[in-house]
Amino acid sequence: MIKNNKWLLLVALTMIACSDDDAVIVNDTADGLPLTAGSADFSKFVSVGNSLTAGFSDNALFIEGQVNAYPAILASQFALVGGGEFRTPLMNDNVGGLLLGGNIISGPRLFFNGTGPAPVSGLPTTEVSTVLTGPFNNMGVPGAKSFHLVASGYGNVAGVPLGQSNPYYVRFASSPSATILGDAVAQNPTFFSLWIGNNDVLSYATSGGIGTNQTGNLNPATYGGNDITDPNVFASVYSSLLDGLTAGGAKGVVANIPNVTSVPFFTTVPTNPIPGLPGANATSLNQLFGGINAALAGAGLPARYVTLLADDGNPATVEANPLLIVDESLVNISAQITAALTPIYGAPTATFLGNLYGQTRHASNAAGSRDYILLTASGIIGTTTASAPAPFNTVGVSFPMQDNAVLTADETAQVKTATDAYNATIQSLATAKGLAFVDANATLNQVASGGINANNFTVTSNFVTGGGFSLDGVHPSPRGYALIANKFFEAINATYGSNFKVVNIGNYRILYPAAL
Repeated sequence: MIKNNKWLLLVALTMIACSDDDAVIVNDTADGLPLTAGSADFSKFVSVGNSLTAGFSDNALFIEGQVNAYPAILASQFALVGGGEFRTPLMNDNVGGLLLGGNIISGPRLFFNGTGPAPVSGLPTTEVSTVLTGPFNNMGVPGAKSFHLVASGYGNVAGVPLGQSNPYYVRFASSPSATILGDAVAQNPTFFSLWIGNNDVLSYATSGGIGTNQTGNLNPATYGGNDITDPNVFASVYSSLLDGLTAGGAKGVVANIPNVTSVPFFTTVPTNPIPGLPGANATSLNQLFGGINAALAGAGLPARYVTLLADDGNPATVEANPLLIVDESLVNISAQITAALTPIYGAPTATFLGNLYGQTRHASNAAGSRDYILLTASGIIGTTTASAPAPFNTVGVSFPMQDNAVLTADETAQVKTATDAYNATIQSLATAKGLAFVDANATLNQVASGGINANNFTVTSNFVTGGGFSLDGVHPSPRGYALIANKFFEAINATYGSNFKVVNIGNYRILYPAAL
């Protein structure tokens, strides 16, 4: 049905410019004056957060990613003004992934094999139940949501099989009943960083909205793994986090939450990747969807489908057709479709089509109503499914992309509303407590909108080639983490009168190679 199945990701990729050199940090100062801590005390630095703090990259946590995490970059310069040792709960290898009782519960990291992401060879060797001896300064726990930082038992290995705890925290929790915040505060930090909240919306978004928006539900114990955290819950927890971290007089730096639509997991696959269709197929589908549009008009509802373009036979022109998607926010018109199509297809087929298309439409790329196709869905577009008979079985063309493959405009709006509320809380509390504030949302929006220039490099959000993100499409690359560390340095300098110089991002790889 489709003339070319190679119209998705990585078509234009030719080579990746990666540096195999270790990161080198220039330790002179931003203003040329003697290095100073300003009004801050960096002697005991503790960093609290989730995967972004831990150094997660390429869909895994591994040693090289951890030692290039943004808190590690910060700590290397803090050491020059009296900062102490910065301990990280290192993984066992550079393969990534985890074992629980010898069984693999998460797989190895990704690398670019010349055509796309692929898992590195080798098996994980990091055993969850082997508990490390702390304390550790890097308290970043992949997967943690805001309220997890204050949850007792989040480091209880007995709960791992049931999803009641976090395997990364299990490895270095001070006790099975410990909390991440408690373990951080127990170290009596003089300076801290806090970057938390991404996962309070991210899992909802990366699942294509397979979850519940819990706004109005103040009991996070009842939330599912993919749910959006109520903004009031977030505000209460975040206030408690800052109260705990500053109770001993510590100063710190906090960062807000990037909107998910600034990362390549959501922006790489276009909404209209379908090339011109064979003429007969285009005619047939236009008749079908035109009939449904007519049924919609009869019900007083707007059209949901556009006129699909046929292949014009000219290889110099590229027709672009939108994907067919499910949108559960739409009024279900299965009955109307069935009635309208019964004279054309007969009752059995019309009933099937009514059920298939009752809440479908063509994807939109319009400002204010844009849909986002998930990176993980790229491989199924244009394939055929056994869930429907021909000719209604081509995914994204005659068979709709399902809810878990698309973040619809309605779902995107819900994510943005929650993100904006979290960010208002973060900035307000940072101001109230006199803390340094990093506008990570603005930074990553800039990366996604043309890029950020530094050290003769432009960091963008282009998948694989942009330098800002790793191969999972969500977490930063080494260069991306260096850029983030620089934003933290700038905020710290501005608030506390220190004069740390930003690092040269050119000294950091844009992607990790297969062998480390």
